[in-house]
Amino acid sequence: MMAQEHKEFVLDRHLCKGCGICTALCPKSVLDTDEAGKPVFARPDDCISCMLCELRCPDFAIRMLGGN
Repeated sequence: MMAQEHKEFVLDRHLCKGCGICTALCPKSVLDTDEAGKPVFARPDDCISCMLCELRCPDFAIRMLGGN
């Protein structure tokens, strides 16, 4: 089994309005929400680097760095 590269979920909290699109679209349920309703990268080891969270964010508040 190959080692996965470290993935980093970068959220601009000022741009994020907490719409929930990223958490709803994540096929591996990697994201949870915090008390403000904003996404948290809760299970990074489960992330498959599909980039849906970044690609579908209507506010351009998410960036995924690293990964496969």
